Amino acid sequence: MIRPTALPADLDGLRLRAELAASTRTGWDQPAERQAALAKLKTYLARGRAHAETRLDAASGGLEAARTLSGVMNAALRALFDSIATDLDADGARAPGLALCAVGGYGAGELAPHSDIDLVFLVEDPAPPHAALIVERTLYALWDCNLPVGGGAIRTVDEAIALARTDVSERTALLDIRPITGDVRLVRRLLSAFDEHWVGEEAASFAAAKLAERDARVDRQGDSRYAVEPHVKDGKGGLRDLQTVRWLAQVLYGADALERWVGAGLLSVGDVERYLSAADFFWTVRFHLHALVGRKDDRLSFDLQPDIALRMGYDDTEETLGVEAFMRDYFLKAIDVGALTRLICAKLEADEFKDPPGAGGRFLPSDGIADAEGLTEAGFSLHAGRLDFADPAVIERDPVMMLSLFEAAAARHYDLHPDAVARIGQSLRFIDDAFRSDPRAARSFFAVLLDADDPRMTLRAMTEAGLMGAYIPEFGDIVARTQFNMYHRFTVDEHTLNALGLLREIEQGKLIADHPLATSLAPQISARRALHLAVLLHDTGKGKGDQCIEGAANARIACARLGLDDDEIELVAWLIANHLEMSDAAQRRDISDPRTVLDFARLCGTLERLRLLTILTVVDIRAVGPGVWNGWKAQLLRDLYQATAAVLAGGGERGEDAARARLTERAEAARARFAGVVSRFDPDFAKRWIHELDDPYWLAFADSDRLRHAAFVRACEAEGRETAAGVRIDKRRSACEVMVLAPDRDGLFADIAGALAREGANVVGAQVATTEGGRAFDVFYVQEAGGKPFGWSDPAARSRLKTAVEAAADEGLGASWRAPVRPLRRREAAFAVNPYVKLDLQAADHALVIEASGRDRPGLLHDLARTLTGLGLSLQAARIDGYGQRAVDTFYVTKNGKKPDDPALLDAISEALGAVLTKAEAALGARGASAPVTASAWR
Repeated sequence: MIRPTALPADLDGLRLRAELAASTRTGWDQPAERQAALAKLKTYLARGRAHAETRLDAASGGLEAARTLSGVMNAALRALFDSIATDLDADGARAPGLALCAVGGYGAGELAPHSDIDLVFLVEDPAPPHAALIVERTLYALWDCNLPVGGGAIRTVDEAIALARTDVSERTALLDIRPITGDVRLVRRLLSAFDEHWVGEEAASFAAAKLAERDARVDRQGDSRYAVEPHVKDGKGGLRDLQTVRWLAQVLYGADALERWVGAGLLSVGDVERYLSAADFFWTVRFHLHALVGRKDDRLSFDLQPDIALRMGYDDTEETLGVEAFMRDYFLKAIDVGALTRLICAKLEADEFKDPPGAGGRFLPSDGIADAEGLTEAGFSLHAGRLDFADPAVIERDPVMMLSLFEAAAARHYDLHPDAVARIGQSLRFIDDAFRSDPRAARSFFAVLLDADDPRMTLRAMTEAGLMGAYIPEFGDIVARTQFNMYHRFTVDEHTLNALGLLREIEQGKLIADHPLATSLAPQISARRALHLAVLLHDTGKGKGDQCIEGAANARIACARLGLDDDEIELVAWLIANHLEMSDAAQRRDISDPRTVLDFARLCGTLERLRLLTILTVVDIRAVGPGVWNGWKAQLLRDLYQATAAVLAGGGERGEDAARARLTERAEAARARFAGVVSRFDPDFAKRWIHELDDPYWLAFADSDRLRHAAFVRACEAEGRETAAGVRIDKRRSACEVMVLAPDRDGLFADIAGALAREGANVVGAQVATTEGGRAFDVFYVQEAGGKPFGWSDPAARSRLKTAVEAAADEGLGASWRAPVRPLRRREAAFAVNPYVKLDLQAADHALVIEASGRDRPGLLHDLARTLTGLGLSLQAARIDGYGQRAVDTFYVTKNGKKPDDPALLDAISEALGAVLTKAEAALGARGASAPVTASAWR
């Protein structure tokens, strides 16, 4: 007899059983009756899913919904199995020898809308006569209902135990085995055999295997807990980690493990609350994910994040986007889960296995030469190779010992004992203003920041323990903070810690191949502590208005509390206030223009500040995420540094006239070096060419570039070609160089840009020059979509590009040509890109500087350039920058050889470029496509 369930009456399994019986009066082998029964089952499941979703309440209710849906599935499976069994055996589900069981996540009583329904059928040996047919009909019915059945194997008790002995996944699944219907005696027998086998050493080996499995999963994903498109189930700090904690506790300590850990002081009631809160939150997210996608998908991708945030009650405010608030809560939960998992794993290793930690450690690396000398005098002790407080009560007497523990662990290369980490987590209340201003605390903190072999690891452990955010609240404000765009790959705090790790590797000389300039500058700086603090605090202003201004204000407060003097405080604040200036100048301005270099030199003021800002800029860009740093950006920064250093090298003589004179001297020196080489084999060309091009060309390129360009031009002249293109891979810039020689004309730049776009080449930079004889010599740098040089592995693609560019330079593309509009991908459409146009009359001496920004797309540079040409403007230089979905294109333009400054023309430029940006955005159908263009005042 089927017992009524706790579900509503319309979802009670007894009612479904009656409906199935009524539909299959003559048997499940009758096609019409089977279809009628399946229709009833499908209707029931649809109502059950809808009912489970009513358990959701904004950002909570996920656990209850998962358990409710599991209950619905229990009732459906009981009714289906019993109906099919009764059709074949008079005793139905009460017949001995066959049991339907839930295992895995479903066995644990939790189910998402499209989760796998993990099943196993236990049978006697030998199996009952109709067992195979009952199983077959049950599984086919489930499949016909489009249910994702996981497993479904038929096993005897002995077979199940034997398989579990050799397969950790099978052993794990049996931890949550639960009878649904049938002969429950088989399940009791299996559980009894399971409990007898996995005790003592067997239990310890299972725990070790699960820990190794979890470590392998974490290693595969790297820093994915902090990646901004996390995996809710298998990501670090996600549902799988919660399950791992439960499995380990169940095997080693039994069902009451959490209670016993609380009693022993390893966990607090608050830890258990965080465990349940995280589980509820992640199940809520998972329910919404499955509902939105309509299938099993546990990746929280950009395109889904805004909708889920809205479903969970996160609304936009004046300060914060709802989606960013949602993702911050997500990562805070992930940090809680990760910290709890690490704590329990370390506790198991220390208590059960007694082995010292491996090189990776659980909290900190233990891969150096351990040094135990003086530990006792310092107030610490070693337990199972892990650093602990010698006296558990010491924190209450001297809270600074919490920081001292991390200092000692980093200096002596020890992992932390879980008891010590637990005590710190339970003692954060002792961190008050007096603690934060204590010079001893500052000394311990600076020992980690400045002296640890890998400060990133130690500071991350301090962050996850809650210590870092409590000690430096300004940093605590960015923990788990996200930025909703396709440019930033990690949470703000993880980006910051990665930048500090890169800084240390640069100081240690480990990145000389990637960052030769920063590596050479590191030993030359004197304000090392200021640099480290600037890196640590550079993004603390995010989410509060102008991040540079707010970050500098935060730095003044934090640095004063840490005991810095006024000069050092102001240096840290200056670095943070200007930490975007160097990348902006290098990537958005023409470095060959003296005004760019002079303005940047005036900003820096000294070589020391220039060196500090260069290193800060390098680690900031590199830490954004994979693929953001490349050879092109590296070369731009090197060029800007060298040009600025030359201006500042005069010491106190930094007047503008003197600085311009030094730039002119650099250009003349470049001409002289060029002539000295080329005159050996073609003196006439050398004499003519050094006068054909003005100073910006000689300042923009290296000697090797100029010689290569000259060889290209000489070859064209020797062959009598007026229009020609040359294409080659420039490894130093990580780009494909496209040289173009052609008679200058209106629209030439736009036509070349269009041809490049048509071939799939992304322009990252362009230098435009016009010879005294009226020929254009333009150099473009292009890449593939992934950031590699265009055609780096495909010579045929480079050949096609050369042909296309030559044709466009010679014949043009035609006024009607437009780049094809590609469909917007879902991930891209998740982001609003509000276009803007800025006109700057002060950034260059002889040209108007235009910055036009909008959604990146093929052909954007061509459309903008053609629009400028249509207004009678001549392009002198272009810089192309990108931040995920946003493109920032900068143009230096003149009109009739002069800087355009007529107000009517400036208005027309803003309006025409704005129309290009908004029209394209609307055509792509993106979110926020109707947003107006922001046009800045001329300056």
